[in-house]
Amino acid sequence: MTNILVTGGAGYIGSHACKALKHAGYTPVTYDNLVTGWEDAVKFGPFERGDLSDRARLDEVFAKYQPAAVMHFAALSQVGEAMSEPGRYWRNNVCGSLTLIEAACAAGCLNFVFSSTCATYGEHDNVVLDEDTPQEPLNAYGASKRAVEDILRDFGASHGLNAVIFRYFNVAGADPDAEVGEHHRPETHLIPVMLEAIDGKRPALTIHGTDYDTPDGTCIRDYVHVCDLVDAHVLGLKWLQEGKESRVFNLGTGSGFSVREVIDASRAVTNREVPYSEGPRRAGDATKLVSGSVRAEKELGWQPGRSKMDQMIADAWRWHQTGHYEK
Repeated sequence: MTNILVTGGAGYIGSHACKALKHAGYTPVTYDNLVTGWEDAVKFGPFERGDLSDRARLDEVFAKYQPAAVMHFAALSQVGEAMSEPGRYWRNNVCGSLTLIEAACAAGCLNFVFSSTCATYGEHDNVVLDEDTPQEPLNAYGASKRAVEDILRDFGASHGLNAVIFRYFNVAGADPDAEVGEHHRPETHLIPVMLEAIDGKRPALTIHGTDYDTPDGTCIRDYVHVCDLVDAHVLGLKWLQEGKESRVFNLGTGSGFSVREVIDASRAVTNREVPYSEGPRRAGDATKLVSGSVRAEKELGWQPGRSKMDQMIADAWRWHQTGHYEK
């Protein structure tokens, strides 16, 4: 079978991508330093431990597996940390990605699927975001991802590197079979934090900001199911293997949910009360991020069929109840 190098394959999205790749007939080769990933999430192909900054190690892995493409998920992604430690984000996300891209080109691996983010757009009040919306990131996380997008374009011009760039909106849910799921330490994402609070595994959820210019005063985000998201990555891989041009795609549903609406949905799905308190805004958080693009649906044939809030919470709750997240 065709090998695909998956950086960050031991993480939340990367592990789901590895399962999707295996089911599509590929062999996912996970490359991860396990700083934020978990080795027990590597279930669908070989594992190679290594850091993106280690060019010799990358060269060794490229030579060993001769992958047909790279799926690049490995990155730091916490907005609060990006505001307080921007250097760490530039060093890890940009320098690490540049080393990876140079290694891929040197190995003749010229198909590249990149995990970017809607955070590259920044805040555009009362505007739904499509792929042509100006990129004005508010923090080092979004800025570092935008920089990698620029690097990929430059290597496309100089080395013939072909790239599909996916700008995600909020990723949620878990594998319906509960083989893998969302597992961060520390956990900062709304839905798993909320489920842990419901289950008494952590203190009450804090709503960060209740004075935003939204109907209920809390931030609005576009949520997409992780399984829908990784299905798009397999489609993006096939797009490149068919010889099509480099392309940027938003991955969202066009529907936004406020923090309070997510809390209400969690209460309905779990039949439990959600303990929460209200706190100040976090620096770097945008008021509303919603995708207005249908490019992925029209050009890739992507359908986010599981990306309904009750389904995403139900799948996340099923994973949560396995207890795997506590290991």
